[in-house]
Amino acid sequence: MDTGLFTPVDATTWRIEPHGAMRVPAIIYADEALIRDMDEKVYEQAVNVATLPGIVKASYAMPDAHWGYGFPIGGVAAFDPDKGGVVSAGGVGFDISCGVRTMLTGLKISDIRPLQTFLADTLFRQIPAGVGSTGAITLDAAEMDAMLAGGAQWAVERGWGEARDLDRIEEGGRMAGARTDWVSAHAKERQRREMGTLGSGNHYLEVQGVAEIFDATVSAAFGLALDDVVVTIHCGSRGLGHQIGTEFLKEMVLTAEASGIELVDRELACAPINSEVGERYLGAMRAAINCALANREILGHYARRVFAHFFPNCDLPLLFDVSHNTCKVEMHSVEGKQRLLFVHRKGATRAFGPGHESLPDALLPFGQPVLIGGSMGTGSYILVGEASSEIKAFASACHGAGRAMSRHAALRQWRGRSVVDALAEQGILIRSPSLRGVAEEAPGAYKDVGAVVRAAEHAGLARRVARLRPLICIKG
Repeated sequence: MDTGLFTPVDATTWRIEPHGAMRVPAIIYADEALIRDMDEKVYEQAVNVATLPGIVKASYAMPDAHWGYGFPIGGVAAFDPDKGGVVSAGGVGFDISCGVRTMLTGLKISDIRPLQTFLADTLFRQIPAGVGSTGAITLDAAEMDAMLAGGAQWAVERGWGEARDLDRIEEGGRMAGARTDWVSAHAKERQRREMGTLGSGNHYLEVQGVAEIFDATVSAAFGLALDDVVVTIHCGSRGLGHQIGTEFLKEMVLTAEASGIELVDRELACAPINSEVGERYLGAMRAAINCALANREILGHYARRVFAHFFPNCDLPLLFDVSHNTCKVEMHSVEGKQRLLFVHRKGATRAFGPGHESLPDALLPFGQPVLIGGSMGTGSYILVGEASSEIKAFASACHGAGRAMSRHAALRQWRGRSVVDALAEQGILIRSPSLRGVAEEAPGAYKDVGAVVRAAEHAGLARRVARLRPLICIKG
C-alpha cells in the first residue's frame, strides 16, 4: 500500500484525513513495512467504515488488518445510539464471538516431549475438528435455548467445565441481553450437534511452550514462566453464528435503505441501533456470543480430560478467555465525557488496562490478558492491555498475525503433507482431518506475528508479556 495515502502521525500511526463522505478520520496502526504490505482494500474499507452514521472519533484498523466483508478484519469502530449510530453484522463478522482461551498446565516442555506423539494423537481423537464437524453433544430445543442464554455458565452447570473458569471469561462467561427467540430455527438446527467442536479454517487447539518472557512481573502474575506448557483454543460460534450473520446482513441491506442510510458499499449493510432490526440483531448476536463461550468451555473440558489421562495431577486452570468478533456496549471517554457506545471489534481483541472494573481481582493491578494467535509454525503471543489503548482505539488491540495471502494463493504455493513434514522436523506435530486445510493455513500465508505485536506495543494498544512456541496443533 502506498504510504503517500496517509498522514503519518508517528512510526506506527497512519491517519487518513476525512474526505468525501467520511464523517471521521480513519487510523491504521502498523509500522511502515506492515503498511506497505497491506492490501489497498484495507485502506478502502477503513475509509468506508468512516462514512457510517453515528461513528465516534475514528475508524480504526489494527496491525494485523486485512481485507474482510465490509469492515476490514482487524477493524474497530464505535457508534453512539444517541447520534443515529448503527450496528453492522459485517462489523462483527460471520463467526460471531470467535475468540481465544489459554489454559495453564503446570508442566514443562521436558514433561511433554516423551509423550508428545501420544498426546497429539489423543487430542486429535477427542477434539472434533474440520468442516461440518459434529460432537457427542446433541441439543434439543429446550437445551439449545438454555445454552444460548447461559453461555459458559450453562456448560459448567452441565458438567462440561468448572465454575472457577467463569471469573476468567469475559462477561463472566455469560453475555446478558441474549434473545433466543430472535435466533432462527435454521441457525439453531445448524448448531444442534456442533457444540464442543473446533470447526475449520484458522481454528485450532494448540499445546504451546513459553519460549520468551518480556515482562517478568506480569508473566508471574499470569502464572507463566520460561518453558511452561499452556493449551490455547481458538474457535467461535460455528454454524449458528455464521447463519445469524448471513440472515441479518440480508435484512440490513433493506433496513439501511428504508432508514435513509446511503451505503458506499452494500457490504456495510447496517441498521440503526434503536431500530427493530438493530435490536433483533443485537439480541441474536449476544446469543451467538454465549454459544461461542459455551463451545470454548466444553473444548477446555475435553482438553483437561486428555491431559488428566497422561498427567493425573494436571488440572489446567484458565488464564483468560476473550472474543474478537463482537459488538459490545461499553462506556468510553469521548471529548472528556463518558459515553455509552456500541463498539464493533472484527478481528480485534478487547484490551482493557489496569484497574478496569470488568477484570477479576487477581488481574486488576496488571490489565487484561490479550491472547494473540500466530501461525501453527511461528508461534503466538500473550500481551496485556494498557491504559493508553482506551485513548488509541476504544481499548482494542490486534487478534492474530493476520493473513498475508488468500487461501487460494496458499494452495497454489504449498501442499499440506509437505507443511506437516517440515513442521515435524521442527518438533511441531500437526494433526488435521484435511491436508488441504493445512496448506491453506501454511505459516507462510500469514504476516510476521512478531512484527504485528511489536507494532501493537509501540502504538500503545497492548504490551508484550510472553511468546509461545507451538508443540502440537490440532487444526480444523
